[in-house]
Amino acid sequence: MTATTQQPLAVGLVGAGRMGSFHAESLARRIPGARLAAVADPAPGAAQGLADRLDCPRALTDIGALFADPEIDAVVIATPARTHADLVEAAARAGKAVYCEKPMAVTLAEADRAITAAEEAGVALQVGFNRRYDAGFRAAHDKVAAGGIGTPQLLRSLTRDPRLVDPAPIPPWTIFLETLIHDFDTLRYLNPGAEPVEVFAMADALVRPDFRDRGLLDTAVATIRFDNGAMATAEANFQAVYGYDVRGEVFGSAGMLTMGDIRRTHLTCYGADGVRADCVSYDQDLFHDAYVAELADFTACVRTGTTPAVTGQDARAALSIALAAIQSVTTNSPVLIDGIKEY
Repeated sequence: MTATTQQPLAVGLVGAGRMGSFHAESLARRIPGARLAAVADPAPGAAQGLADRLDCPRALTDIGALFADPEIDAVVIATPARTHADLVEAAARAGKAVYCEKPMAVTLAEADRAITAAEEAGVALQVGFNRRYDAGFRAAHDKVAAGGIGTPQLLRSLTRDPRLVDPAPIPPWTIFLETLIHDFDTLRYLNPGAEPVEVFAMADALVRPDFRDRGLLDTAVATIRFDNGAMATAEANFQAVYGYDVRGEVFGSAGMLTMGDIRRTHLTCYGADGVRADCVSYDQDLFHDAYVAELADFTACVRTGTTPAVTGQDARAALSIALAAIQSVTTNSPVLIDGIKEY
């Protein structure tokens, strides 16, 4: 079934966790061109609870049954990262347009299979790099693309999460594959037309040193050299006690752009206890509008047959940087993008 421009796009959600729940609410309440047609999650009660809350007509524990439903036009995949590529491939082969949360894959072979499946099925494939839909980051990209700051020379992107919860379920290399993957994509986005050629990275467990020998790293810095000569830095830490901190910067031959603001509002309080601001501590607060905008864009692309702004190839390119960073940490040496070894 293919939605017409008059009918709402029937979307099935896969994964009823934290991010999946937000996307489900957007599909049910915030995007006029879409409707939440089904929720699937293998965890007992997870899909049913979310479906009941949002008046969604179907709740399933069998993801395959959702893919097989001819009434579903598209799917949103918001499951754990290591499951993404297989689900993208299965959904595409079932003829469904696919929106997948980042990362789309954790190996290049997986990424290639997912991209190929979507291409062969002729369905849209969009990946959830939400910063491209944030007003500030998008304005910066447009300014750079128009030559507004001359030639990009130095770039910076950072992600600092507000706290590190019990890291026991966090897979090794999460800081590169699931956190800094956003920053790697952002740096490509802010340096349009250029591609990375070399990566050097350092990482350690500075927040929780007791987890170092398990590979659960919580602090990382990566430097990236692009083929247009620009040099970039990406950094992440899992304990920003002041809030959820995401920022970017592009310095060029004719100026500089900065983006990202941790403040919840423009209010600044001046008092006897100093100068204070109310800061955001949750990603769904900081990027609320961007999360909605990316799903709205996906919906419009599927309904009109246009190519999504963030493709599987973009996901593969960001993954290439992440894998090079992992290899660099492992070998303590710079890594050429062309010489990446799967870990």
